Amino acid sequence: MIEIGHHAEGVVLPVRAQAGARANAIRGVQDGALKVAVTQIAEKGKANRAIADVLCKSLQLRRSQVTLIAGDISPQKRFLIRGVSAAELAARLDRFVSA
Repeated sequence: MIEIGHHAEGVVLPVRAQAGARANAIRGVQDGALKVAVTQIAEKGKANRAIADVLCKSLQLRRSQVTLIAGDISPQKRFLIRGVSAAELAARLDRFVSA
């Protein structure tokens, strides 16, 4: 189960990043965080931007709604998601984590 947090500006989505993967995709849940794989290498923020793009595309969000707030150089990241309630985000994530 993903531990979605609350923030004054929206909700916080914990992400476990996997840079240098074969394809950009959401890979399920790992340790209470959404596991996201991207082909970009972890260099100068390239992987962070790619993860944000995967989140936007997969969760039907605008790029302006997704901001990295913690974990700039760590595989454990926290993204602030604006304009979506925790319940709505959980519903959007459900198709990736249930199976």
